[in-house]
Amino acid sequence: MSPTPADPVITNLGECGTQLKQAALDAGTAVRNAASAAGEELRLGKATVKADLADSALAGIAASERAGQMAGEQIEDLMEKGRELADTAAVLVRERPLAAFGVAFAAGWLIAKLRGGK
Repeated sequence: MSPTPADPVITNLGECGTQLKQAALDAGTAVRNAASAAGEELRLGKATVKADLADSALAGIAASERAGQMAGEQIEDLMEKGRELADTAAVLVRERPLAAFGVAFAAGWLIAKLRGGK
């Protein structure tokens, strides 16, 4: 068969089709690689977020424990001051029982008047 004027066009179209097929394969590979890379980044990001949340939880627990210790120390201080005040009051009552009775009576009367008692 002898060459026709359309043969170069047919050859060029065949090469164009081959190149388009290769471009489609390369695009598919690029999309798969991008998806794989994105998936890996998501896994790494997830692990980082989990680690940050765990660190935050540990810091919160430590702060809570320290706050509990501080509250316990303050309660102990208040209890000690209360005991000292009670001891001081007991000494005053023993030293001046009549004055202590008068102060207690006056305080009771004042509270009764403030509450509306007659």
